Amino acid sequence: MSKKLKNSLSIVLPILLGVFLIIYTYNSFTNEQITKMKSYFVHANYFYVTLSGILAFIGYLLRAYRWRYTLEYVGYPSDFKFNLVVISICYFLNLTIPRSGEVSRAALLSKYKNVPFDKGFGTIIAERIIDFIVLLFFIFIAVVLEFSTLKNFLLEYIPIKNLLIIGFIGFLLGLITLYLFLYSKFSLVLKIKEKIAGFTQGIFSVFKMPNKWPFFLQTILIWITYVLMFYAVIYALDETRIISFGAVIVAFVIGSLTIAFTNGGFGFFPILIAKILVLYAIPEEAGNAFGWIVWTSQLVFTILFGGISFLILPTFRTKN
Repeated sequence: MSKKLKNSLSIVLPILLGVFLIIYTYNSFTNEQITKMKSYFVHANYFYVTLSGILAFIGYLLRAYRWRYTLEYVGYPSDFKFNLVVISICYFLNLTIPRSGEVSRAALLSKYKNVPFDKGFGTIIAERIIDFIVLLFFIFIAVVLEFSTLKNFLLEYIPIKNLLIIGFIGFLLGLITLYLFLYSKFSLVLKIKEKIAGFTQGIFSVFKMPNKWPFFLQTILIWITYVLMFYAVIYALDETRIISFGAVIVAFVIGSLTIAFTNGGFGFFPILIAKILVLYAIPEEAGNAFGWIVWTSQLVFTILFGGISFLILPTFRTKN
């Protein structure tokens, strides 16, 4: 299979699956339920949806500023405006192939700021590792606060046995790869080691740089904006504004995981959010409407910020 075909399938198949889920879910509703969902969209308070978009943009600003710390530490300072433009493009591209935006982000950094790809990408992975740790913290909080409510949901939708088997196989493959990496003398492996050296410099920059505490503080602020961005939309509908903060955290975690592992959550996000909210006695129609309002608003903001950034990008000079 050619690389081009693989790339095309990686984009098309998740979208097709998302379309299938949308059609399947839509057909499972009665005409009365569909009419009711439409009324939720019509009567939603879009002030809170707009507020969510403002909070999203604040998150972009914080990310752009935070990135300066790791780049300065590896010896390649980058201005705030450029960082903001590239991060906006990154989120836009993640709507196509999951996590492709991170690669493009490092490539643009190399093209316009002459930062070696491996070091630039290392700083991005460092951010993602820290972000993932914060997400794990939110998952822990969600499970602790809402375990009794989530227990049956987790047992029904998460294949624990399969995950354990995959984890064990992955652990063995990791040990084999580590052994070959440490002791192999092949020229290809040595070249990979050289690249990884620059890559790891970017990753560990987070823990070694002088400004690590401002970096961690801004990471916390970024995730607070994410939670508030999601939380603001619950006030758009009368039915969802009554849910507890614990329920919001659970829905936020599920939504974050869905967006991280799919094409921006297309097709999956609204359905899973609705299933979570049903656990908290929110009508299925309201839950689906809420999920679609959150997802659609985030999509619009991502496309808006990304589109503007694509227009601004040529104003920066490339460095040869």
